[in-house]
Amino acid sequence: MTDAAELRRRTHELLAAHPPAGTERLEFLRARFDAGLAWVHFPEGLGGLGVPRSLQAVVDAELAAAGAPDNDPRRIGIGLGMAAPTILQYGTEEQKRRFLRPLWTGEEVWCQLFSEPGAGSDLAALGTRAVREGEDWVVNGQKVWTSSAHLARWAILIARTDPDVPKHRGITYFLCDMTDPGVEVRPLRQITGEAEFNEVFLTDVRIPDSRRLGEVGDGWRVAQTTLNNERVAIGGMRLPREGGMIGPVSRTWRERPELRTHDLHQRLLRLWVEAEVARLTGERLRQQLVAGQPGPEGAGMKLAFARLNQEISGLEVELRGEEGLLYDDWTMRRPELVDFTGRDAGYRYLRSKGNSIEGGTSEVLLNIVAERVLGLPAEPRTDKDVAWKDLAR
Repeated sequence: MTDAAELRRRTHELLAAHPPAGTERLEFLRARFDAGLAWVHFPEGLGGLGVPRSLQAVVDAELAAAGAPDNDPRRIGIGLGMAAPTILQYGTEEQKRRFLRPLWTGEEVWCQLFSEPGAGSDLAALGTRAVREGEDWVVNGQKVWTSSAHLARWAILIARTDPDVPKHRGITYFLCDMTDPGVEVRPLRQITGEAEFNEVFLTDVRIPDSRRLGEVGDGWRVAQTTLNNERVAIGGMRLPREGGMIGPVSRTWRERPELRTHDLHQRLLRLWVEAEVARLTGERLRQQLVAGQPGPEGAGMKLAFARLNQEISGLEVELRGEEGLLYDDWTMRRPELVDFTGRDAGYRYLRSKGNSIEGGTSEVLLNIVAERVLGLPAEPRTDKDVAWKDLAR
């Protein structure tokens, strides 16, 4: 059985064979994956060694101390946090071996083609169609709010393959090549001035059946794996004390005593405590993940993440007064990643408004917590047995 000492030995062997100072970054990352030190809890041959997830910290600490490069996880967060666990659970062996290595090394960026103009909170109502033609599926439709679509080579996509059954049962899950003919990406300018989101138009896009993930019509179940992991990826990030949004406002409080008021002090104390509670709850959730797949508890973490970010950034703007509304890079940018803490207070305030929408709206997540965590009665759903084609749209 592989233990912490064995993992340290393997890590030192990797470092000896590929010294970080003299090894090209991508070469090192590929070697790390092949050594099973990428995701240690993944199976052997797929970037892991089949050992408990908790042992990943042993490898990460040794590599960080040696100055080894990481895979820039924030840039490839959709692939790491959403696509990879879904491919691992539902993919064929061929799919796993084709996609997981370049996904982890960052050679191939991923995006998520789920939400649509008429199917965001009610994702199961999606209307993008995939029709079987021989060994291919021909896909037509529109997706929206797609982060990183302008950077992505691959996308996880859900589309309707059977309109004659209720909405949750006629969906199939695909892996879509974003460079294929018929895929068009258009930027969506946000309140921040940026365009990190996109709308994606799919016109007669041909996807081979070999890139279907899971069974035909079982896409909703497969998508739940993605969505549960997404909520953990967004709301359950590992942070140090005073990491995230609470850090900048705490520093401003310490460094700018002339801005302080009693009311703001009391609010900052409350939010500091709540941020620390959320951080420690996230640690507990990650410990639970060692034993299995994420469940609906991730919805609670994502809820707390959105609310705290919005309240903390609002407090920071009030604390800074007029200067809190300013930031110096109001331009139409196409960023590779969202940087909350490295930007001005005005940016954080505006960008945090999206936290209660992206990755599942707070209203939907409240229902998930109520029904699946607290066991409260479900809301009436009059359309659950109605064929999708007969639904009012």
